[in-house]
Amino acid sequence: MDDTAQQRLKKVHDTLTRAERQLAGAILENYPMSGLGSITRLAEKAEVSTPTVVRMVQKLGYSGFPEFQAALREELEAQISNPIDKRDSWSNTAPQEHLLNRFTDAVIGNIRQTLAHIDPADFDAVAALLADEAQSVFIAGGRITHALSEYLHLHLQVIRGRVQHIPTTSNAWPHALLDIEPGDVVVIYDIRRYENSTLKLAEMAAARGARTVLVTDQWQSPISRFASYSFSCRIEAPSAWDSTVAMMLLSETLIAAVQEAAWERTRDRMGALEEMFDETRIFRKFV
Repeated sequence: MDDTAQQRLKKVHDTLTRAERQLAGAILENYPMSGLGSITRLAEKAEVSTPTVVRMVQKLGYSGFPEFQAALREELEAQISNPIDKRDSWSNTAPQEHLLNRFTDAVIGNIRQTLAHIDPADFDAVAALLADEAQSVFIAGGRITHALSEYLHLHLQVIRGRVQHIPTTSNAWPHALLDIEPGDVVVIYDIRRYENSTLKLAEMAAARGARTVLVTDQWQSPISRFASYSFSCRIEAPSAWDSTVAMMLLSETLIAAVQEAAWERTRDRMGALEEMFDETRIFRKFV
């Protein structure tokens, strides 16, 4: 799958002129809707000339503004497609091979594309943040991704202290905001159809001085404008539901990196936890 316009903007950002960076900011402000009006309206909003718009979209690899807008419309359609529409689309285009193979091929492709767009320096920086107990870590997800947020929380809680899971219900997470202090880390999972509650959570956490780590899809949640770090994971699969395998891979790799960065502390915490398990006889032992 080709890069989205947003991803292309980030790749060429350092090569843009001052006016083009101003234009990029206007496009990303309400992406992708901001680029779907006329070229004149976009130029006026960014306070640049129409030739500047033409030059920049060509830098992004598009033949011109019409092709750029066509790409934005395809992204928007993909973002808002509901499960029934997705299932119909796959039914009409899927090859005849068994679903096990088709789904696996799609997931492997998602993983390859995801890894290709993750900056190792950003990954290492996030791992270091999550390993540093000088700040608290708060983790949240949405209707589908809350399972990923719970998984990350369970493991980080064993590795280090001061880790809190934020409930998905908007009437509960304001309580968590009370404990967020400047420099704390908030990890949020958010994929299409993006949720207003997680967006508001990110906005309010940023206002309190927190650093947000966003794990999202290839179209980028609106939360990205509040995020210090964003990881875009590919999620499309031959199903009515999106695949979160690539997001789980990223999560488990982060867990492994944080564990290694703080192994001495982690080993002691794991040992204490195992003693509690033995005392409470939560798990069966076969020795």
